[in-house]
Amino acid sequence: MQKNPKSEERFDSYEPQKYDCIQIDDDLIELIMMELQSVDCYWHTLQRMEKGLAYCGITLIPPKSMNAFIKVLSSHNSNAYIPLISLANQAEENGKYIIHYGI
Repeated sequence: MQKNPKSEERFDSYEPQKYDCIQIDDDLIELIMMELQSVDCYWHTLQRMEKGLAYCGITLIPPKSMNAFIKVLSSHNSNAYIPLISLANQAEENGKYIIHYGI
């Protein structure tokens, strides 16, 4: 995300073009869903802290969780995750959130 979300802001609309999103095949996300259950995230708003991805909703992955997120992706040693790892590294370096749109 170009700017960090505000605490009162809600994310309920599917707007991937607004955030220059990349597309990751759902099969690749399903493979790591259980492992991501240990990663601190927010579902739809910074007022709802959860673990893992809101599979059918919108997840905000905070900068403090990028290292754990990258570890999960890297542990699979698959080239398919390279664009997402790159995005997560960039977000971590810049202290930015990643927005994930579920299915």
